[in-house]
Amino acid sequence: WACSPKPAEDSSVETVVEEVVVRDNSLTEEEKSDGWMLLFDGENTDGWREFNGESFPEGWTVEDGALKGLGDGGDIGGDIVFGAMEFEEFELEFTWKIAEGGNSGVLYHVVEDPKYKAPYETGPEYQVIDQIGFPDPLEIWQSIGADYAMTEPDFEGVVKPAGEWNTSRIIFSEEGSSYWLNGKKTVEFIPYSEEWQANRNSGKWNDFPDYAISKTGLVSLQDHGAPVWYKNLKIRIL
Repeated sequence: WACSPKPAEDSSVETVVEEVVVRDNSLTEEEKSDGWMLLFDGENTDGWREFNGESFPEGWTVEDGALKGLGDGGDIGGDIVFGAMEFEEFELEFTWKIAEGGNSGVLYHVVEDPKYKAPYETGPEYQVIDQIGFPDPLEIWQSIGADYAMTEPDFEGVVKPAGEWNTSRIIFSEEGSSYWLNGKKTVEFIPYSEEWQANRNSGKWNDFPDYAISKTGLVSLQDHGAPVWYKNLKIRIL
């Protein structure tokens, strides 16, 4: 014992975990291998154009790596679509922020035709809105993270003030779909099920007989009269 080496007072080994920083509007190698694709690279607007149009509209621009709707749109007009390809079952992720009192949305399965004046006439919507500062009272089905006018959301604990970035996700599959906001599942539903059909036929969409009929279509971003920003738009086919 007398000649034995003295044990170190602190023999623990500190492990340093290096944080991997993924820049905006990019994909990791793992995401690429899993089939993800970018809808926007943070610089150019390739693939994006006005709904029912042929070019990128003046009401949208690129600002600090985000697609920005300037707030010139309204109930009709101002929306853009990713016209390069259609999607059926998919997982879509995006980051967004909105001006105080603003309203917007991300739509899918959007069909273009001169008889349709806006994407919401055909495409389901993930509701993007200033839940805290919107000037009018909001019904639950109008609230942030809702499957708009179809499935009421649970957004408790994950709402951020206007001007702060949010992360959202849409998973659409006929086996089961869900919307997510800042890591929390806000809605889940089975498309085309009896419950879904009941919501579809409850009266809200009586004036839009082609709403949610198509099982494939375009992704759309809505300018509903307030500045809104979108980035990190990425999607993979399921």
